[in-house]
Amino acid sequence: MKCSVFLNGRFAGFHDNGDKLAEELRKKRRAGEVSAQMNVAYYKRTDEVFINTDSGRARRPLLVAKSGSPLLTNEHLEKLEKKELTWNDLVNEGIIEYLDAEEEENAYVALYKEDLKPEHTHLEIDPSMILGYASSQVPFPEYNMAPRVLMAAQHTKQSLGLYASNFNLRTDTLAHVLHYPQQPLVQTRVYKALENQKRSSGQNFVVAVLSYEGFNMNDAVVLNKNAVERSMGRSTFFRTYNAEERRYPGGQRDKMGRPEEFVQGYLGEEAYMHLDADGIVPPETPVEGNAVLVGKTSPPRFLKEISALDVETEKRRESSITVRSNEKGIVDSVMLSESTAGNKFIKIRLRRTMIPEIGDKFASRFGQKGVVSLMVPQEDMPYTRDGVVPDLIINPHAIPGRMTAGHLLEMLAGKSSALDGQTKDGTAFSGNTQEDFENALRNAGFHYSGREVLYDGKSGKRIYAKIFMGVIYYQRLHHLVSLKMHARSRGPVQMLTHQPTEGRAREGGLRLGEMERDCFIGFGAASLLKERMIDSSDKTVQLVCTKCGCLAVYDKIKNKRYCPLCESSETTEVEMSYAFKLLLDEMKAIGIFPQMKLKERA
Repeated sequence: MKCSVFLNGRFAGFHDNGDKLAEELRKKRRAGEVSAQMNVAYYKRTDEVFINTDSGRARRPLLVAKSGSPLLTNEHLEKLEKKELTWNDLVNEGIIEYLDAEEEENAYVALYKEDLKPEHTHLEIDPSMILGYASSQVPFPEYNMAPRVLMAAQHTKQSLGLYASNFNLRTDTLAHVLHYPQQPLVQTRVYKALENQKRSSGQNFVVAVLSYEGFNMNDAVVLNKNAVERSMGRSTFFRTYNAEERRYPGGQRDKMGRPEEFVQGYLGEEAYMHLDADGIVPPETPVEGNAVLVGKTSPPRFLKEISALDVETEKRRESSITVRSNEKGIVDSVMLSESTAGNKFIKIRLRRTMIPEIGDKFASRFGQKGVVSLMVPQEDMPYTRDGVVPDLIINPHAIPGRMTAGHLLEMLAGKSSALDGQTKDGTAFSGNTQEDFENALRNAGFHYSGREVLYDGKSGKRIYAKIFMGVIYYQRLHHLVSLKMHARSRGPVQMLTHQPTEGRAREGGLRLGEMERDCFIGFGAASLLKERMIDSSDKTVQLVCTKCGCLAVYDKIKNKRYCPLCESSETTEVEMSYAFKLLLDEMKAIGIFPQMKLKERA
């Protein structure tokens, strides 16, 4: 049997010895005869060779090992330190090679140099190299369940910080900037190497693991109100609005300025009160929802033919740029420019200070996310014998079920770091150990376990339990309640189905889904079901012909009801959902004749 060879997933031919072919290709790659981007894998069970040279493969570097020792010697390391050698030189010399997911199937990788045996093919540069960009910034990941590390990596992307140092010059559609970002007290080597402390995205909180009157049940967290007033977790939200004077066919164009009263859709004098003479809002103006930022009028959507006798002045319609209905803020900056088409172009940036409030989301670097459920004044919070009050209280049940021991370890590390003034190393599979933190706490006169005696802030009585308390890096996530809050009684409906619009931005209705409907049916709440599905949605009253079951019509001029099909005047009013009426119309459009058979009401 000959071995099948595949190049980038396509069959390329046969070979007598697949294992030997794969080995030869690897030798050539290390010698520089074949591209370093090429990867080859031999599958013994199916006797197939897969050669990959295409883009989009995740590849990671490993040290090549032969006869139980790595090809990287102390000589190479010395040259690297002297900058006589570079990383690319090591790759070109075949000392380091990149493996993709398929070639890893043929590799036998040792974690540490001491573990190397003659059968090993590669050695890890560092065990933490198995982690990606986001997960390698999580301290002590080996102490946590894998899904939690993955979740922590996701939270890192959602955290507020200094996303760009030139944020004041940028006009991003939306942006969040944390006011006082801090670098974590526990860092990984990757975090330091990438200099991420220059773009910190969180703050070090004093955290107590304690239940607080049931307010932090499940994933809820309790915040120290005074700490928030001292601007803990405070951020600014920026949103940019754009306006352009467009040109239209027929020589017409938009005009910027305060719209005149005769303009179609004029919003009233009050709506334009913030605008300057040029129709643009000046900087540092506080604006509420639906306030006009740029006054603008456009030509009518449909051009009318003007006859010889009908000399008509140009009708214009209102098309001003307004603040989103559910947002407010202060005009931060106004930028006037010209678009590529040569039109006048305006960008207006709004800013709004976002103070942590009930409903905002915080998360540690271990997938321990929580929503603020209560803001407690400092005098009512529990305190230690030294008068230290926690900034945040999380529930003890959050730890055992999620198995995030790293969370407790970072609290211990952060506490010892606050006492000895040194940042701690939380790199995966290396770095500082629990013993290091315990010794630092002992030396500072604290209990080695990180537990403390706390006193109730309201009664002043001692809490008869040792409470675990430490310092840990917490991130404020961009899921802010003020940007999500939504309610409506009456509001806009869709043109086609007559049902309420969808989504917060369009002042949409609150959806009652299939599962909620099932609950109503289960409870037998028929009237409530009718109210939600018909009355509060798209109720309509249609005329139905009692003879042929077709939808009848009402002629307003003749004040007459009749059936357009059988011309009968025997019609009755039927209450139905407009979506159902639409369905009947669509069925008629494709040649199906739906008939409604009516019964007398009981």
